[in-house]
Amino acid sequence: MRIHAAIRASKRSPLLQVVKSAAATIAAWLLAGWVVPGQLPVFAAIAALLVVQPSVNQSLSKALERSIGVIVGVLIAVALGLLLGSPSWIVLLAIVVAMLVAWVFKATPGTGNQVAISAMLVLALGSTPDYAIARIFETLIGVAIGIVVNALIVPPVLVAPARRDLGLLGSELAASLDRLAEALPEPQTPARLQELMLEVRLLRPMKEAAEASIAAGEESLTLNPRRSTHRDELREMRALLDRLSPIVTQTIGMTRAYFDHYDDSIGEEPAVTAIAEQLQRAGHDVRLAVQIAEVSPELETLTSAIPALTAPLVIRPPSSTHWILIGSLMEDLRRIRGELVDEE
Repeated sequence: MRIHAAIRASKRSPLLQVVKSAAATIAAWLLAGWVVPGQLPVFAAIAALLVVQPSVNQSLSKALERSIGVIVGVLIAVALGLLLGSPSWIVLLAIVVAMLVAWVFKATPGTGNQVAISAMLVLALGSTPDYAIARIFETLIGVAIGIVVNALIVPPVLVAPARRDLGLLGSELAASLDRLAEALPEPQTPARLQELMLEVRLLRPMKEAAEASIAAGEESLTLNPRRSTHRDELREMRALLDRLSPIVTQTIGMTRAYFDHYDDSIGEEPAVTAIAEQLQRAGHDVRLAVQIAEVSPELETLTSAIPALTAPLVIRPPSSTHWILIGSLMEDLRRIRGELVDEE
């Protein structure tokens, strides 16, 4: 494993996220220091820093995790301090007990670590009940400020990445249909056949990226004050992805079948030219669906806004040497058509 890959992300976090985290931390430090004087408000600052997440929903989850972890850790520290006094080794005992308690209750790794850290800090800095109550109160102040700052300062709505990844998927899916349509009637070299397979396999990671981006966009709207503005937009993106996903599967399957059953005489079959034309029409309709959903403004304006797939294709029986391939292509084409024209 390369060291820089373990410590550096593939891209920077948005600068706004850094500003929000800094603002929440400073506000929590100042407010907790004023409300709970006497100790440096470390718990409040840490809580605010951890609670500011990419979405309001994630902030609430992190707030719950942080609050429960601190409360349980503080209670463990106070109980051990009252029972055993204040020898130095009690800090190690508190860490072990905290980890075991988290394990017994199946706490998340974040909550479990927070329980142990809180118990350790309380015993190291002061284990009296008054100190423990002050640290719990201080943490709750930091948590509240983190949530408020994340909700009020331009709550992030991750619609743009979803639109981008879905647009890229639609463009590449249409291009894959066109490539297969161009290849079917013509003799192909082994290298070109391998290239077709490599290109079409890119659709799977692109579909997974679009799915992840849309899921992140939907999650970013949860409990977000700006959700009403973007809810319908993401709903349309989800519907389009649901239409395109089966077509991705069928396109990969058609290319695989062509690769497995290829011979130089395939282009002589009368049905192949008709299938190639239908694939080009399907590519047009995929672009049209993406354009209508307005998820890819970079796409060129289509020459026709009328769907190209109309009546189902009817062909004559193929020769005995190619009937498996032709039948497979026809079945996949039927399913593609069903998705594009909303047929079952």
